Amino acid sequence: MKALEIEIVELMTLVETTGDRGHTQALKRRKAALADLLGIRAQGALVRNLSLPASLRVSPDRSQFFKYESVSLSCEVQGNSAGWRVVRNTERGILSECNTDWGKQQGSSCIASLKPSDSGVYWCESGSGEHSNAVNITVHAGAVILESPALPVTEGDSVTLRCRYLGTLSNLTADFYKDGSPIRTESTGEMTIPAVSESDEGLYKCTNSERESPESWMTVTASLSPPVSLSVSPDRSQFFEFERVSLSCEVQGNSAGWRVVRNTLRGNLSECNIDWGNPQGSSCIMSLIPSDSGVYWCESGSGEHSNAVNITVHVGAVILESPALPVTEGDSVTLRCRYQGTPSDLTADFYKDGSLIRTETTGEMTIPAVSESDEGLYKCTNSERESPESWMTVTGPVPVLSMSLPRLLCSLLVGSPYLLVTIILLVKCCRSKAQVVLYWISKYMATLMNYFCVEQVIVLKKSEAEIT
Repeated sequence: MKALEIEIVELMTLVETTGDRGHTQALKRRKAALADLLGIRAQGALVRNLSLPASLRVSPDRSQFFKYESVSLSCEVQGNSAGWRVVRNTERGILSECNTDWGKQQGSSCIASLKPSDSGVYWCESGSGEHSNAVNITVHAGAVILESPALPVTEGDSVTLRCRYLGTLSNLTADFYKDGSPIRTESTGEMTIPAVSESDEGLYKCTNSERESPESWMTVTASLSPPVSLSVSPDRSQFFEFERVSLSCEVQGNSAGWRVVRNTLRGNLSECNIDWGNPQGSSCIMSLIPSDSGVYWCESGSGEHSNAVNITVHVGAVILESPALPVTEGDSVTLRCRYQGTPSDLTADFYKDGSLIRTETTGEMTIPAVSESDEGLYKCTNSERESPESWMTVTGPVPVLSMSLPRLLCSLLVGSPYLLVTIILLVKCCRSKAQVVLYWISKYMATLMNYFCVEQVIVLKKSEAEIT
């Protein structure tokens, strides 16, 4: 991005001194690229850490389109989608929603037949002002576009970038650029990144002969899930002696080298097939005995670990069937008091953290929607028989933004008047090349405001007028 800013300053100097039309056009392209870059990078940095109540989906998932191509923009909402609509802010600064003077509304989706004036930033918005992620769409009147994902891709995903043309070419060879530098030439016209990483994030374009696509930013987000998880079947933490259990390492990608490991209550650390269990690929099948009680997990040859699960093997007459794996807030969970044999009376008392919480004649207790307060140590009793205790873990759902993305950006920008005042004062004092740099900083702030806080953009525009 710094190189792009320097290039803009150099081009502005050339335009001022020569008035060359080619330099002017190049300056416009660089300015648009930096405005997009600032807007999308600001959005991407926030979206990595914050979950939104709705997400905008683009079909087909790409950020560039030829004139008259169709695109479907859909609002995928957590819960009721009523009241959500697709909104946009074009490159000309026109803010409007679908079905006003563009697009056709179908439920919470919008179908649009595109033309160059449709280029801009699109998002979903509710009647209460909540927002989704934002997506930049470019409609190109030229002969070449780059097919690249409009939505963020996850580290480890395979991504293919395609140079697409109007008409059929005899030579499909294309040069691909990232952040202005050539990275690859492909005779097929497409470039595949088998497993994207954060270093692949950037501004891409492609060229073929003398034709060039617009540039598009590709956002890469970190994978939030661990490389492997241990699953237990059946999913419970207590078993009777001689019952069977299957422990499996569920791996993202190649499962080779992963094995099930345990540390028993006696402190014996070992892996499946040493003196216990029967390995089958990355799984381990066991017929349990009391000495198998302990903590189990998956481990790779390089030392990576999965989640850990506690398993208790009981020689008594009662166990509590409770989930071995964490449950999510809002899930329905049933705890069962299970017996060796069939008692005439199934009535059971259920305890949490040592206190009686419920008595059930069926021998089972259901929590319709678990919450964090339900996390704890559970056991059950029937007559004079008692199960061991097991811990039930409750994980929270993905957090929902309490402040919408545009409002948050708005707060960051509008809430820093000292920065803006400093810029204005510096520019008034300096009428050299530094003035150009500072002037464009305020322009970029105005661009962000225009995208994410339209109602506040007038503040910056007034300040901008003072500068000029």
